[in-house]
Amino acid sequence: MRRRLVLLAACALALAGCAATPRATVGEDTRLTIFAAASLQGAFEEIADLFEEEHPGVAVDAIRYDGSSTLATQLIEGVAADVFASADEPNMQKVVDAGLAAPATVFATNTLTVIVPAGNPAGVTGLPDFARADPVIVQCAHEVPCGAAADRLLAGAGITAAVDSYEQNVTAVLTKVAAGEADAGLVYVTDAAGRGDIDTVATPGADAVVNRYPIAALSGASEPDAAAAFVAFVRGPAGQRVLAARGFGAP
Repeated sequence: MRRRLVLLAACALALAGCAATPRATVGEDTRLTIFAAASLQGAFEEIADLFEEEHPGVAVDAIRYDGSSTLATQLIEGVAADVFASADEPNMQKVVDAGLAAPATVFATNTLTVIVPAGNPAGVTGLPDFARADPVIVQCAHEVPCGAAADRLLAGAGITAAVDSYEQNVTAVLTKVAAGEADAGLVYVTDAAGRGDIDTVATPGADAVVNRYPIAALSGASEPDAAAAFVAFVRGPAGQRVLAARGFGAP
C-alpha cells in the first residue's frame, strides 16, 4: 500500500518538450481516480508511486485497468474518474466527443507481437499459422485497441485468422497463452517483455501498425489540479523514463 502523506503537493514535473507546467494546487488527502488501458498496468503502477513521492498531498486510488473501449463506455455512462489513459485515439475521442475531456495528448506508442506458450508446443512460426484450423488462436475483440491493431496487422499480411476466442483486453490474451489454453495470440511488445511463461515469434509488419496512447484530465474531475499534474507527470521526464524502460515508444 502506498503511504498517504499529508504535506502540500510540489510542482508537477515539466511536460515533455515544454519549459514548465502550472503548479498543482492541492490540499491534504487529495485522492485521484485513474482509468487506464490494461497494457499500461506495470508502467502506471510505477508512475503512480513516483507521482505520490513528488506530490505528497496526493494519493492515487487503485487504478482501474481494462480494455480502452470498456473504460470509455463506463465514463460515458457516468462512472466518475479524474484521468483517462487510452491505448488508442478512437476510444479517447469518444470521451472527448461526449464532452468529458478536452483534446488529449499522446504520451506513448506501442506495437504488437505474436506470443506462444513457453517452448512453443504447437510450433507456431508466425502470422500465417493464424489462418490454420489446428492452432488455438486468441485475439483481443475488434473494438478493443489491441484487437483493432491485430485486425490491421493481419489484413496487411493478407491473412484471415481462424480465431478461437476474442478477449476484452490484452491481459486476457496474455493470460490464456501463458497458461497454455491457447497456442498463439497477439499482444503488445510491452506485455511480452521479460516474461518466462511465454515466447515471442517474429512478427513482420508489426512496426507499421502503431498504437498511439493519449491521456487526458477529465472535465468532471473532482481534483482537476491534481489530475492535470498527473497528466503532466506522465508526459514529463520521470514518466517517460518509466515508459521507455518498459518498452513503450516515444509519443
